[in-house]
Formats: sequence, structure tokens, C-alpha cells
Amino acid sequence: MKYRQLTKEQFESLHEEFSKFLATQSIDVNEWTTIKNENPSLAEEEMNLFSDVVWEDVLTRTKYLEHFSPKTINLFKCNDTEMKRIVVKVDKDIDLLTENGYTWLIENYNNQEVSFLQGSKKYSEERNPEIFDLIEKGSSISNGELFTFFEKIIS
Repeated sequence: MKYRQLTKEQFESLHEEFSKFLATQSIDVNEWTTIKNENPSLAEEEMNLFSDVVWEDVLTRTKYLEHFSPKTINLFKCNDTEMKRIVVKVDKDIDLLTENGYTWLIENYNNQEVSFLQGSKKYSEERNPEIFDLIEKGSSISNGELFTFFEKIIS
């Protein structure tokens, strides 16, 4: 398994896609029920294979990630060969995880208590596993609006 198995909730939300995936392997509903009951390790393998297919698709389409903590925001732009990163750090007694803290930052990004770092690095391995690692460490896939906003400010 390249990534990790989808959660129960993720499988439930992808129920239709999983059924189609099984159908491509000539496994219908009745056969799937039999496999789950009589050969749980094979069922687990099928679920792992499907999970990898889903993760690979999601990661390939991922262009931006965000990771928030009380005092910093890490913003990532995931290009094909390298990842760009912007770090926004606040040296004020606010919590960026709250609506008030976030609003303060957006309204006061040019305040001397806000600092920016930026850089880029080539992927040390494959692109998608590195993105997956950031997601597993708490980053969320985003639409890139915040990255673009701060990229314009620091350029």
C-alpha cells in the first residue's frame, strides 16, 4: 500500500465509485459480501488498492495546501517538479486558529508583527507521496486563494 486506507466515512462517501471499482474486477455485490465474510484479507487488499487509486487521483490534482497553527500559517503551492512555500508568522497575542485572529491577520498583514518567509524546493522523491505526507501531518488541500493573496503581497 502506497498511502493509507480510506476511513470508513470516506469509503461511505465513495460507495458508488468503490462499486464501480469492484465491477472492473468482475466483483458484484453478492461476491463482495462473500469475500468480506469468507476472505477478509482479500477484502482488505481490495480496499487498500482502491484507497491508493483514490489517493493518487486526489494528490495528482492537488495544487495548494495550507497548514494553520496558532501563530503561523504554512502555505504550499505544489507544482510538478517543486513545491513553493510561504510562511506567515504573527508575533502578537492572537490565535490564527480563531476567526478573530485570522481576521486580524487579513486586515493587518502589513503590520510589523507579521513576518513572511518564502522558498521552494524540488521534490526529494515523488511529488504525490510528499504531498500526502504534508496532509498526514495536518495540512489541508485548498483552492490557493490565501497562497495567491500573500504571494502578491511579498512580491
